[in-house]
Amino acid sequence: MTRFSAPIAEQIWNMKYRFTPAEGQGDATLEDSWRRIARALAVVEEEPEVWEERFYEALEDFKFLPAGRITAGAGTGRKVTLFNCFVMGTVPDDMGGIFDGLREAALTMQQGGGIGYDFSTIRPKGADVKGVGADASGPLSFMDVWDAMCRTIMSAGARRGAMMATMRCDHPDVEAFIAAKSDAARLRNFNLSVLITDPFMDAVKADGPWELVFDGKVYRTLQARDLWNRIMQATYDYAEPGVIFIDRINAANNLNYCETIAATNPCGEQPLPPYGACLLGSINMAKLVRDAFEADAAMDEAALNDLVAVAVRMMDNVVDASQFPLPEQAREAKAKRRIGLGVTGLADALLMVGLRYGSEEAAAQTEAWLRAIARAAYLASVDLAREKGTFPLFDAEGYLCSGTMQMMDEDVRAAVAVHGIRNALLTSIAPTGTISLYAGNVSSGIEPVFAYSYTRKVLQKDGSRTEEEVVDYAVALWREKFGDAPLPEYFVNAQTLPPADHVRMQAAAQKWVDSSISKTINCPEDISFEAFKEVYMQAWDLGCKGCTTYRPNDVTGSVLSVSESADVAPGEAPAQVRDYQHEGAEVVYMSEPLDRPETLEGQTYKLKWPDSNHAIYITVNDVILGGRRRPFEVFINSKNMEHFAWTVALTRMISAVFRRGGDVSFVVEELKAVFDPRGGAWMKGKYVPSILAAIGGILEQHMVRTGFLAGEGMGLKVDPQAEVVNLGGGLGPACPSCGDYGMRMIEGCMTCASCGYSKCG
Repeated sequence: MTRFSAPIAEQIWNMKYRFTPAEGQGDATLEDSWRRIARALAVVEEEPEVWEERFYEALEDFKFLPAGRITAGAGTGRKVTLFNCFVMGTVPDDMGGIFDGLREAALTMQQGGGIGYDFSTIRPKGADVKGVGADASGPLSFMDVWDAMCRTIMSAGARRGAMMATMRCDHPDVEAFIAAKSDAARLRNFNLSVLITDPFMDAVKADGPWELVFDGKVYRTLQARDLWNRIMQATYDYAEPGVIFIDRINAANNLNYCETIAATNPCGEQPLPPYGACLLGSINMAKLVRDAFEADAAMDEAALNDLVAVAVRMMDNVVDASQFPLPEQAREAKAKRRIGLGVTGLADALLMVGLRYGSEEAAAQTEAWLRAIARAAYLASVDLAREKGTFPLFDAEGYLCSGTMQMMDEDVRAAVAVHGIRNALLTSIAPTGTISLYAGNVSSGIEPVFAYSYTRKVLQKDGSRTEEEVVDYAVALWREKFGDAPLPEYFVNAQTLPPADHVRMQAAAQKWVDSSISKTINCPEDISFEAFKEVYMQAWDLGCKGCTTYRPNDVTGSVLSVSESADVAPGEAPAQVRDYQHEGAEVVYMSEPLDRPETLEGQTYKLKWPDSNHAIYITVNDVILGGRRRPFEVFINSKNMEHFAWTVALTRMISAVFRRGGDVSFVVEELKAVFDPRGGAWMKGKYVPSILAAIGGILEQHMVRTGFLAGEGMGLKVDPQAEVVNLGGGLGPACPSCGDYGMRMIEGCMTCASCGYSKCG
């Protein structure tokens, strides 16, 4: 039986990927999970037994890692989609169509899909609305509606829905779009990106004028460089919006003869047409290196080619095996059979062959490896076309003229010309934070190693704490071979890597990725604004399809920065190293709920809702933990029997969350965001959208009064005696899953180092 490399890997399997039905047989072991996935994806084959074994071999030992939706959903019989994300239909510029789109988004999130939308199609704020004698409220007002909807929908697999919003650089409301995230409470469920066109970049370079236009009407003219600087300043200050070079994406698209792209999935690795779906999986490069750290260390190219071919077949089968939230999504997926095969463990693989991530040599090796993957994937898809037929919209003349096919070797082009191809697009590099931890803490996607090791402190039921070291895969392998020998000079991590090296690696990978890449370019907090802008210009000049950066500051919070004294990155100054033994500098993860003391101190509050004849009574009991008072349980009671079921459910759910520990302030935010379609009520001069929102307000008031929260809407109170404190020295983002302050930006997604939670799944 396969043993997990670390407790965190087993915990992630238990929480996210293990199938545990209420009745019947589930996954008793990791092998059961692999077998379940292999069997489910082999069902569509003419020889399912043969391909089940081939698929199992690919999954075994974490060599091929299907994305989380496939790993968690395949073979379970649950009504969920196996596709991670979708770009929704074009938003029409009319009220009925806009709210039809909102309904489609809700249905998609309900089945577990993240969504992307282009809001450039909605008329700008202040434009005439014919027939009603009113001015338009603009696209951002409708984005607020989408954001509220997202807060009320729990995606399948127990994660909140993720959304991407894009807007063209020539839309009249683009300046408001750029500034939207300056309000920390607004559009929290959206990632934002500006669609940058080639003419705009030409105008920026020339310092020329730029027109903001909608429906043929010029609303304003400004200097292109001024608008570019606004985008850069917003990103410098609060990490959004990102930029997407949309003309470059459409020019390179294999399907530019039959589709136009205007949006991406939430993390940006899949530019997609209306109703396009993203299907993801990753080759674990770290598992394919022979003789790691030896003079003859190298990638096993034969094993790589074979694994890629099997992975392409598995992912193609997902198109037929998956359910879809909407029929339009099913038609789009089956008409083009687009897949997104990517990699993880790249940085570890580079270390294992003796290359420094970010160097010219590492970039060249990355390009060579990804070229080999692309070639193997395209040839495998040609073989599938010979066996099963091409994708329905295949047109040889249009397809062979695309940017990707122009780069392919002549034998690949010839094979496509003769036999066609099964999958319109094949490669993409997606966020792999959670599956990378699950696979033994290999480096994520094409990102550098973030930290060589860190200590994870687990709070037990009796209040004691145990320590668990989480070690990078390549570092663990080095220790196995060489014991305590110092790490070589070529070991670098995200904390010491210059931004230019990040961009160089992204550009090298992009050459052979026909979709796009989810990657975060980490920038030091003290980087100058001019140097920061140069990062984006370098991304443009080197041919990237987009750019996302993360600079820690007071708005975005600190990035987790950790190192073990024995594994300090070569060249890293001691002052840059965070010592885990320092008072308070610790990650705390709740392994089990806390035991309830015999007595608790609490308070009961009376809530009188205007439409009810009976008051609701909310009792909040607190526990003292680490010298700090925090909520432990809630009781909600009412004489109104119509409220009985939901008050009991809410009592149990909120109490269960409170007893897990960590930062539970998100409960307040979630309750306050619930709106009642029948209408809310005015209470003490404020409009409260629902009874649940009123309960959330009472919980918030209680937490503020007891010192758990700093104030209304202000989040957790800073307290050095709190059970969880930020590693970076300042209050940073708390994980919504375990409450720890270990959230870090990787591949465009906030990811928790302690429990593996990722905003993007």
